[in-house]
Amino acid sequence: MAATQEALYGRLDPALSWSEAELPERERTKHVHRLHPYLGKFVPQLVEELLERYVPPGGHVLDPFAGSGTTLVQALESGRSATGVDVAGFNCLLMRAKTRRHNLDAVRRDLEWVHEQAAAFEPDGRMPRTASPYVRDWFAPRAAAELLHFRDLVEQVASADLLRIVLARAARSARRTTHFDLEFPREPQRAPYWCHKHRRTCTPVEEARRFLLRYTRDTLDRIETFAAIRHADCHAVVIHGDARESELGGLFDGIVTSPPYPGLIDYHEQHRYAYELLGLEDRRATELGRPARGVGREAIRAYVDGVAAVLANGRRRLRLGGTACIVVNDRRNLYEEILARAGLRLEERLERHVNRRTGRRAGEYFESILVCTAA
Repeated sequence: MAATQEALYGRLDPALSWSEAELPERERTKHVHRLHPYLGKFVPQLVEELLERYVPPGGHVLDPFAGSGTTLVQALESGRSATGVDVAGFNCLLMRAKTRRHNLDAVRRDLEWVHEQAAAFEPDGRMPRTASPYVRDWFAPRAAAELLHFRDLVEQVASADLLRIVLARAARSARRTTHFDLEFPREPQRAPYWCHKHRRTCTPVEEARRFLLRYTRDTLDRIETFAAIRHADCHAVVIHGDARESELGGLFDGIVTSPPYPGLIDYHEQHRYAYELLGLEDRRATELGRPARGVGREAIRAYVDGVAAVLANGRRRLRLGGTACIVVNDRRNLYEEILARAGLRLEERLERHVNRRTGRRAGEYFESILVCTAA
């Protein structure tokens, strides 16, 4: 028999769970956390609490499944250094842009110049000859021309990585897709459609300029906001590689991470537009838990092997007495074996309710935080 709602909520740690009213989206995506949308439930407020509880001030934290860099950003904000590892090239580009110590005067000059040039550009209405097959499929001619022109501008300034993020964010918004399916569009949408989000007939986006201009300004604001609150004496290291075998360097006072769920999200495919426009290396073959592998016995075994190897690599660099906090939804009961094989001992299991928006993804959702030490 399933647990009642009262029983479920009775086991929750109230300091790790929030309602939509308590934690609205603008707080979950504060400053650089919204340089680019990223599908995940690893919110900065959760990381803040885990760092405060389990990683000493001035310490160094590891996230071997670093994703968009939530752990790294919150470590820098809270007076800790951090190292993040991820196999996805776009994730690493995003993390570096968020955590780099930017020359704000130079960034402001670069972004304002690119903003001016993009605002003045007038495409001729034809699909650019240089457009790739992907661009031709997923963008209207005007949007494609504006995105490719912006990409040319990016290469002319020093703040190129920040503007690559702007380009990717605008491309995400400007695709030929329905408004309610931005996360995982299946095929280009070329005709008007009934929009479940707006409850009316909508048409696919035809241009990208308004997104490019808006996100350029927004990026500058977010970088400046974060620069004012990050600790000057803390640093972040981003490693683009397979965390099962990456050389992590040094010792860590703690691990704070959230491994991917098996068979749920292909993070390379989720950001396909970025890989196509930016020419990033695609390493999806080594991505753990990707849906293409399915959730059969062989795929689950590969997932267990992979996550255990990643956590074992991190545990070997954990200082004596250091704590690993692993945020999971273990409905398949895989983590008892994973922790044992990684050489980690479960000290405490905390339960939390995940803040989830209403709509197509509504419903109750819970996670466990596995608090571990080296066995």
